[in-house]
Amino acid sequence: MKIALFATCIGDAMFPQAPQATVHLLERLGHEVYFPASQACCGQMHINTGYYKEAMPLIENHVRTFEPVLDGEWDAIVVPSGSCTGSIRHQQKMVADDAGRSALGKRAQEIAAKTYELSELLCDVMGLEDVGAYFPHRVTYHPTCHSMRIAKVGDKPYRLLKAVEGIDFVELPEEKSCCGFGGTFAMKNKQTSTAMLTDKMTNVQSTKAEILVAGDYSCLMHIGGGLSRLRAGIRVMHLAEVLAGTKEEAWIPSTDTTKLGV
Repeated sequence: MKIALFATCIGDAMFPQAPQATVHLLERLGHEVYFPASQACCGQMHINTGYYKEAMPLIENHVRTFEPVLDGEWDAIVVPSGSCTGSIRHQQKMVADDAGRSALGKRAQEIAAKTYELSELLCDVMGLEDVGAYFPHRVTYHPTCHSMRIAKVGDKPYRLLKAVEGIDFVELPEEKSCCGFGGTFAMKNKQTSTAMLTDKMTNVQSTKAEILVAGDYSCLMHIGGGLSRLRAGIRVMHLAEVLAGTKEEAWIPSTDTTKLGV
């Protein structure tokens, strides 16, 4: 398959290991991965805080950048984020239609139909659960709110993790509860956010896991920051990072943060 990567803002600017691992994994599985250089924010941050007008140039750019998928240049678009996948599917058309840009909304919807969160691409499109990964560590998984409730990835990340050779997977108590991040929610409602984070960290620590995995680095940033301040000794990793390595070849992220490994 020919797959276009939408790296996301947080992946590009702060946690490039997630899109890097996504590229490494898909290429290891025999696919061609392309990185459209004109990509930028999908507009989710603006939309979630009510700035529809300001989101419009971002939606226009996203449609313009990823339109080649509609002409068959790529077979699919992959996003290492349930949150951004959800925004592309459910917000871009809504905002375009609200602005009277129905043609743009239609194109956004057509592109969204070919856009997949990583676990969806692997399980639903490629028909895979065992991707040949090796990860000999005790791991627990936090299903982020947007991946569950907006992108609706279901149990796909669990199926992928449980098929990893050497993994010691343990269920996270109260897994479906929010970690308290929610973008600007964590800043505007910091006391409530901190209380939610405390509950989440308590549950993570109860698993005795070495590593907390999720499909969104925004939530991992929030929980990981809290665990770090507690000196809990628990690392956070994106699902792609766990799936990227094999028994024969460990995956190590690039130290060059200006490139996504493509």
